[in-house]
Amino acid sequence: MAAAEEIARTIGVAAACDALTVSRASLYRSRRPQPEVARSRPSPQRALSIPERQVVLDALHSDRFVDRAPAQVWAELIDDRTYYCSIRTMYRLLAKHGEVRERRDQLRHPSYQKPELLATAPNQVWSWDITKLLGPAKWTYYYLYVLLDIFSRYVVGWMVAFKEAATLAKRLIEESCRKQGIVAGQLTVHADRGSSMTSKPVALLLSDLGVTKTHSRPHVSNDNPYSEAQFKTLKYCPEFPDRFGGIAHSRSFCHPFFTYYNTEHRHSGLGLMTPESIHYGFAEQILAARRDTLQAAYVAHPERFVRKPPQPPVLPTAAWINPPREKTTLQDAPGSSITTSVDPRVPPVFVSEIPSSRLAPPTQRGRVALAEVLQ
Repeated sequence: MAAAEEIARTIGVAAACDALTVSRASLYRSRRPQPEVARSRPSPQRALSIPERQVVLDALHSDRFVDRAPAQVWAELIDDRTYYCSIRTMYRLLAKHGEVRERRDQLRHPSYQKPELLATAPNQVWSWDITKLLGPAKWTYYYLYVLLDIFSRYVVGWMVAFKEAATLAKRLIEESCRKQGIVAGQLTVHADRGSSMTSKPVALLLSDLGVTKTHSRPHVSNDNPYSEAQFKTLKYCPEFPDRFGGIAHSRSFCHPFFTYYNTEHRHSGLGLMTPESIHYGFAEQILAARRDTLQAAYVAHPERFVRKPPQPPVLPTAAWINPPREKTTLQDAPGSSITTSVDPRVPPVFVSEIPSSRLAPPTQRGRVALAEVLQ
């Protein structure tokens, strides 16, 4: 456009635009640029007012919640019978002030076919693992043993030791089973294939207690997701030190942490309930109180809830280690399958079961729609 302006002073606008294939309208428009006026977006009537937004930000910045995720803050406030806004609104306000980002780089692991375990109540499936805690000097470690109920996420037993040993793991599992009142045939214990997990003392103990044991596939940490996630929660804790000064230091840190994790930490996989409330069965009372609080908030400001009254997160009904796939394609069934069971509730229909009068020509049989077959 600058070259067209320069040449236009000598040969004229029309000739310059033709020579440079520039639209004359664009050239004239560039001579009188219009100031861009930012359009102000009207604020919806149901949006929080500026003072209300500041109240939410002050709560998120308070000493009580400064290190908590918005979901944790929302759950604790609503348990205190206080409702400011939704979890998404908290994230929106934080993002507006540049306070939302990924804390650390995350690795994405490929998907594998894994062992399938199901728990529908506490003390049906436990998961356990061992992680290293850095000691005061290089190459020094302490070993943290954690035994976790996968349904309630309740830590039923933990221990910090100088070494990884089968005898220590045996003692931890035995004492945890005794405290939880485990009977023969009730429990399955899942672990990876570490030396302590596959050791003979642990195997004999579990056999004596009538406890079934399962293991992850080799080199696949995702086969033990609950223990790995719990270790991540531990090590991403803001108070978690880079190194521990000694084994007493590590134990003094773990004791209040696991108390907090069991009794205060609101878990997203538990409907933002604490593991203790799920494990010992008083989550329903808390859920009823949350419903009352949300209903009161809806009555006070119904215009802020567009589609329906707010509902608290639902309680878990099952916990899987690798649930089976629900959607399958039937290819090799007898009679040459022609259906894809997108909905697992729809039974497969085979060519041999269809009247010949309703079959398409041979070249098109593979394209017969399920809806047409079932008419």
